Amino acid sequence: MKEVLHHLFEHKTLSKSEATEILKNIALGRYNHSQIAAFMTVYLMRSITVEELEGFRDAMLDLCIALDLTAYNPIDLCGTGGDGKNTFNISTLASFVVAGAGQSVAKHGNYGVSSVCGSSNVLEYFGISFTNEKESIIRQIEEANICILHAPLFHPALKNVAPIRRELGVKTFFNMLGPMVNPTMPKNQMVGVFNLELARLYAYLYQKTDKNFSIVHSLDGYDEISLTDNFKIFSRNQEYLAEPNIFVEGKVGFEQIYGGETIAEAAKIFTNVLENTCTEAQKNVVLANAAIALQTAQPTKSLEECKAQAKESLESGKALACFRKLQSLNARH
Repeated sequence: MKEVLHHLFEHKTLSKSEATEILKNIALGRYNHSQIAAFMTVYLMRSITVEELEGFRDAMLDLCIALDLTAYNPIDLCGTGGDGKNTFNISTLASFVVAGAGQSVAKHGNYGVSSVCGSSNVLEYFGISFTNEKESIIRQIEEANICILHAPLFHPALKNVAPIRRELGVKTFFNMLGPMVNPTMPKNQMVGVFNLELARLYAYLYQKTDKNFSIVHSLDGYDEISLTDNFKIFSRNQEYLAEPNIFVEGKVGFEQIYGGETIAEAAKIFTNVLENTCTEAQKNVVLANAAIALQTAQPTKSLEECKAQAKESLESGKALACFRKLQSLNARH
C-alpha cells in the first residue's frame, strides 16, 4: 500500500485493474486502518476517474453476496449520500410509494455516515432487522413488494472499512459506490448523486449497461430531487434540466425537508409521510422522486401517469401497507 499511496500523492491515477486489485486487498484485510484511511482521503482532495470508479465497482460486485431477483424486475432507489444536507429519508419513503404503486423494489441502503439518519438507521428504528438470507429477501419482495438489502451484509469489503468511515465522518468514494453495487444488480435504477461531475461519471458507466436508469442531482447540491432548485436528470436517451414547477408551484425551502437532529425525529417524519399527515413540502418531494422512479422502471408511461400512480399509492394507504407488511414479516422472523 505504501507504493500505492506514493503513486497517488504524486497526483497520479489508478487503472481500472489496479483499482479492482486494491479494493479486493482492502476487503481481504491486507492493509491497516491508517493506510485505508489515507487511501480514502485521496478522493476527498481530487475527483475520482471513470477507470477508478469502474474498477472499485467491479471489485465490490465480484466480492458481494449476489442475489438473483430478475423474476421480480425490481428497481432500486438509492442516493450516494454525502451531500451534507441532512434531509429526511426521501429515497426510502419514495421506495415504499413505488412499491405501493405496484412496482417491485430492491432497496439497497446503509447507516448514515455524514447524515444523522441513513436508510438503515430509520428502518432499524421501526424494528426491521436485516438479513442476507435469500428466502427471507424473497418473502419480503413477494409479500411486501419491497426487500431491504443492508449493504454491509452483502459486501464483505465494507467490514474492514465501516469503522474507518464512521471515524472519518465525511463522504468517501464508498458513498459514490453505494448505488452501483446493489447485490441484485437490478435492471431498473434511480440514483441520486451529490455533484454534477459524479452524475456524468455515473451516466457514462450506466450507458455501458442494459439498465433503465435515471441519475438525478439538484443543482444546489442535493443527491435527490429536492424541489429546492432546478435539477438535472440523466437517462439512457436524454439529459435534461428540469424545474421544480413540473411537480410544485414555486420551490421548496431547504428547511422544509430537513431531517431533524435525531433518529427519532427522522422516524416521526417518516411515519407522518406514510400516514399522509406530513407537510405539503415533505409529501411533494417524496412524490416527485417516486414519480421519476416509476417512469424509470416503466419508460413507456408519461410523467403525468407516474405522478398520478405515486399520489394514489400514498393517499390510498398502499405505501403504508407495504411498510406495515415489511414490519410484520420481521415480527414473524
